[in-house]
Amino acid sequence: MEPRWLSEADQVVWREYLRATLTVREALERELLNEAGLSLNEYEVLVVLSEQPDRRIRMSTLAEELVNSRSRLSHTIGRMEKRGLVDRESCTKDGRGVYCGLTDEGYEVLVAAAPHHVESVRRHIFDRLTPEDIAALGAVLPKLGTSYDGAEGS
Repeated sequence: MEPRWLSEADQVVWREYLRATLTVREALERELLNEAGLSLNEYEVLVVLSEQPDRRIRMSTLAEELVNSRSRLSHTIGRMEKRGLVDRESCTKDGRGVYCGLTDEGYEVLVAAAPHHVESVRRHIFDRLTPEDIAALGAVLPKLGTSYDGAEGS
């Protein structure tokens, strides 16, 4: 099967997409590390846990929520556990699953980091876009966000 090569215009969009996503992620990561001592992945773990009933979730579900491999997530959680931000416990219902929970210390770290992180997100993304740009981005991103699982775009 012959590859469906990108046109010159497609190639420009692809490279701009890569540049934009990498630049923004790097800036957010750097600022979050400087302000709160958290990586972006660690921050996202804290956010997802804070939104759960009892601030607990199965590790497998957490991996799905974060679009993360279970192995990578396990390493991240291990580092966070050593810092007292999260804890893990076996699922008492089936004995196979493991729950990850947000500790009080983890919640305090999240609460302290959130204002700085939200300001960083605003500065690096939303302040640079018009309301029309934001609406267009909001329409496009869900189409791209499902492509990691092999789903075809519409």
